[in-house]
Amino acid sequence: MPSSAHVELIGIGLVPAAVATTRAILAHRPSRVVNLGSVGALDPSISGICYPSAVINRDINADERRAAGLRIDDRIELGGDGPVLGSGDSFVAGGPARDQLLRRCQIVDMEGFAVAHACRALGVELLMIKHVSDAADEAAVAWKDVVDRSARALADAYAEVAS
Repeated sequence: MPSSAHVELIGIGLVPAAVATTRAILAHRPSRVVNLGSVGALDPSISGICYPSAVINRDINADERRAAGLRIDDRIELGGDGPVLGSGDSFVAGGPARDQLLRRCQIVDMEGFAVAHACRALGVELLMIKHVSDAADEAAVAWKDVVDRSARALADAYAEVAS
């Protein structure tokens, strides 16, 4: 890792991620944030390292809010041609909710939208690098058992973009 890099553990969930990202940006004034994290893949053809093209807030009831006449900001374009990341506070571990999400996104996490929102609000470039750790199914609850593999893959991916 470059000596100029600052590592910030942002926690799990949208609110902790938004607060930690905002604090880190204000404290360190980076020109770019690189967000590394594990994701569940809803689409079985996605594995390994991926670079999301967009991130959505998957837990917000956007259609209902739009119907009420409210302006909703639930999607942030990141560029590129990778999968769409759906972020939310709910843990995706199979079932009908997982199947419904596949219509909106291909991978899921619990922080990406908050990080992207903070970066956009503060005018900081964002590069998001994600590693598929599970299939966002019933086995996803064993995330702690496979997170080390994701951390190693993400470190390698970061080394490539940091050089």
